[in-house]
Amino acid sequence: MKVQYWPFSLKFRHPFTISKGTKTHQPTLVVELEHMGIKGYGEAPAIAYYNIPVEKMIADLEAKKIFVEKFAFTEPERYWHYLHHLFPQNNFLVCALDIAAWDMYGKLKGKKLYELWEGDTSRNPICDYTIGIDTIDKMVAKMKEKPWPIYKIKVGTADDIAIVKALRENTDATLRVDANAAWNLETALSLIPQLEKLGVELVEQPLAKDDWEGMKVLFRESSLPLYADESCVFEQDVERCYGYFHGINIKLTKCSGITPARRMIQKARELGMKVMIGCMNESTIGSAAIAHLLPFIDHVDMDGPLLLEEDLATGISYDYGKISCSEDPGLGVTYKGLFQK
Repeated sequence: MKVQYWPFSLKFRHPFTISKGTKTHQPTLVVELEHMGIKGYGEAPAIAYYNIPVEKMIADLEAKKIFVEKFAFTEPERYWHYLHHLFPQNNFLVCALDIAAWDMYGKLKGKKLYELWEGDTSRNPICDYTIGIDTIDKMVAKMKEKPWPIYKIKVGTADDIAIVKALRENTDATLRVDANAAWNLETALSLIPQLEKLGVELVEQPLAKDDWEGMKVLFRESSLPLYADESCVFEQDVERCYGYFHGINIKLTKCSGITPARRMIQKARELGMKVMIGCMNESTIGSAAIAHLLPFIDHVDMDGPLLLEEDLATGISYDYGKISCSEDPGLGVTYKGLFQK
């Protein structure tokens, strides 16, 4: 095999703010694997608070490039296990390579990924659109700029109820809120009944990722479904979340790719938990990996290409929240590489 990579800094349409901070660009790394003349592409965005910048992904890849390339590739699961041990401290890089391996494998087999996995294509959850934290007027303006059936509202301010109330006054769409671990138990217990009255569907990561005692109380008391994000990073976290959350939000980049994500979905189903897959503002390359998992999940948040001013590929489309993949095998994406920096 051969491996290549390209770093990018993709500009957002609007500054993107959550409870952890604001950014104007999304750093990301695209990788290409080539085997028997077939090329596969993968992507991993860098998230500052996980301390894995693009530079670290590149440094780790360069340090062990010969081992990445020497593997006798047969199928992605075996390759993921190899990569997982090769880069034990860099899930993000493993994710990018795992997605590329699946893309390549699908092309070698001449099938789209969800066909390889025998996915139920009648199950196609609608993608939400994220409204980042801003002034109330600007959040309402962002929503009006993008008419959509489901909005994910970033919260974690002193004005959370006022924000959601103002948005509700301007739309009949489904609303979800994501606190990104910004609330304490007292705040959550106070806000959730008010959010329910405003027609909110679910709450994502209300408390700190390790506040299990608080989540135990909130799980018992909450009138809205609670979904784990920061509390559910790795495979072993799924079972840990049982009895504390009603569902989990899987991020491919954090859990290290498609391969472990599929196992996380299976474990959640065994436990009777709902499953969302979320994005970390990937371009169409990383978003396509999510799209092929739609037949297996309940909710999806893969609006990265909609939030970014620049994109790196074509191959998925959004029709008022409904996702369609191209007819090409693998991920079904065509890498443009127009914005290499």
